[in-house]
Amino acid sequence: MSEKTKDVVETSEAEIAVHWQEEAYFHASPGFIGQANLTDESIFERFALKNFPDYYTEFAELLTWYKYWDEVLDSSDAPCFKWFKGGLINASYNCIDRHLKANKNKTAIHFVSELEDEAIQHITYQELYVRVNEFAALLRDTAKLKRGDRVTIHMPMSAELPITMLACSRLGVIHSVVFGGFSASACADRIVDSQSRVLITMDAYYRGGKLLNHKAVDEEACQIAAEGGQVVDTLLVWQRYPGKNSSDTPAVEGRDIIVNDELKKYYGVRVEPEKMLSEDPLFLMYTSGTTGKPKGCQHGTGGYLAYVTAMSKYIQDIHPEDVYWCMADIGWITGHSFIVYGPLALCASTVIYEGVPTYPDAGRCWRIAQALDVNIFHTAPTAIRALRKVGPDEPAKYTYNFKHMTTVGEPIEPEVWKWYQKEVGKEKAVIVDTWWQTETGGFLCSTVPGLQPMKPGSAGPGVPGIHPVIFDEDGNELPAGSGKAGNICIQNPWPGMFQTIWGDRPRFVKNYFERYCKNLDSKDWRDWPYLTGDAAVQAPDGYFRILGRIDDVINVSGHRLGTKEIESAALTVNEVAEAAVVPVAHEVKGKEPDLYVALKPGFKASDEIVKKIDEAITYQIGKIAKCRKIWIVPDMPKTRSGKIMRRVLGAISNHGDVGNVMTLANPEVVEEIKKMVG
Repeated sequence: MSEKTKDVVETSEAEIAVHWQEEAYFHASPGFIGQANLTDESIFERFALKNFPDYYTEFAELLTWYKYWDEVLDSSDAPCFKWFKGGLINASYNCIDRHLKANKNKTAIHFVSELEDEAIQHITYQELYVRVNEFAALLRDTAKLKRGDRVTIHMPMSAELPITMLACSRLGVIHSVVFGGFSASACADRIVDSQSRVLITMDAYYRGGKLLNHKAVDEEACQIAAEGGQVVDTLLVWQRYPGKNSSDTPAVEGRDIIVNDELKKYYGVRVEPEKMLSEDPLFLMYTSGTTGKPKGCQHGTGGYLAYVTAMSKYIQDIHPEDVYWCMADIGWITGHSFIVYGPLALCASTVIYEGVPTYPDAGRCWRIAQALDVNIFHTAPTAIRALRKVGPDEPAKYTYNFKHMTTVGEPIEPEVWKWYQKEVGKEKAVIVDTWWQTETGGFLCSTVPGLQPMKPGSAGPGVPGIHPVIFDEDGNELPAGSGKAGNICIQNPWPGMFQTIWGDRPRFVKNYFERYCKNLDSKDWRDWPYLTGDAAVQAPDGYFRILGRIDDVINVSGHRLGTKEIESAALTVNEVAEAAVVPVAHEVKGKEPDLYVALKPGFKASDEIVKKIDEAITYQIGKIAKCRKIWIVPDMPKTRSGKIMRRVLGAISNHGDVGNVMTLANPEVVEEIKKMVG
């Protein structure tokens, strides 16, 4: 074997050599810098590792506390860190009540229906206060919820979704929001895991111009959850059109309550916010796991809220007078942090749009931006690629003025970044390319827009207070400018990071810390670097370029989907013996899953089986996990120990080089599959 071949075989995925050229810097305009929230360069010195953890008190000072904390960081149960321990606070109070004296008439939420002929709703901070209080009273008295209970919320994008979340946090009830597009089965999994006896939904919502029956999905979710051992005894149903049922799914006597009718009982009721300990859980956010079972990331109250408020202020550059639109779904962490909690804690106006960004045409986003005079725009590369593909000339037709744009959810290609900057930002807006995760609560890497230049394709350095490091397989640090990619980790904890996996501390330690932990009994934070699970390379200037997941989680349209979840769904089909999912590059979605299946003996490939597999995936996970292609193959390429070589299948799907396959147990099958895929 030649040295070259040996290198190709033995170079690990976490140490890929990187050959691209670094892009040139783009600088913010003097006008932007002049109004920016953060232009003080001493922040980097103040937030140096030698000053950890005390520098994070600056973030906590952005909030209103009933009682100050006794300790900034408690690491006695490392790595389950507790931030601002002993402090008393309420998230709902910080997002609403404290703004009323000066800003009660200011718009908190602009709700935009997918239907253009429906008027935009403008909900003031005073109205938000009234509606959150009345719904909190309903949760307390009708649904009998109390501090520490869990509630599952399966709702579409609507003003009622943040109202529901803030009512929960007012009472100290832990909310678990499930992305509205997830299936009944995925919703039920989360109900069972969080032991929720109350499910909150909406009867219908618009998607692509159609009014979808959402209540029917949650009817089925309740049945599946009951089979899994968790009975939903109360189903609260918001109406898309108050006073009118938009779903023909019948109500279940004794369980279902129409929220809009029940609220009449609570007119004028005010609920005193619970004084929560900073370390009390605020919410659970489930993220796909590689083992198939979703992980419930538990986020705390004081630390999380302090972190997202600071990130909203300093990286998103949100001022109270700004109109801020994050196009994510509230069902994902981006929506929690940067549609609801961060912007509202800063008394900004946040936009919630119900539908798809290209309905009824590719100009819709820019019409909304023009109508509301949006000046901060936040979206995923998937949406940017889609808008670039279907309406590259649309932004030029509208008069809006973005000062700031964010990209989030996955790496953005430099050429897409440049289109975003030139066409959407009209060469005036700054761009922050943020890298972070469900587990991290807020940003890890990004440029500070008033201080650091932008670089297409690069997220930037760690945000103030975050100190990333790239390790190889053996825990050796890969220095900046090495040209090698490795596992990007964070050396220090931070207030936005999740506290644990709900009900599964061992999994929390194993998945995120064990690999590079110096001492599993240590109470010293220095011994617990956080493993992000992403690969990255660091340029000589210290900017990080994120290369995507190092494990088998596929990032589809900014949504993280576990390949094991998709494979497990395929394996529920009786005829399927084996399943393997590989990511395929897609110009809009970033990645798309390709599914390879081998059938049990006695079964022949057919369109019917493909359809059954496709339906099983949609049923188990939702349409978001739909595969680009389902290939029924005669056999999987396998090592002699029986391991499926997903790398080979990935190369075939992406029309790449499969490499040397002669060491496989069945090398002949590779040629057969290649001919099939073409």
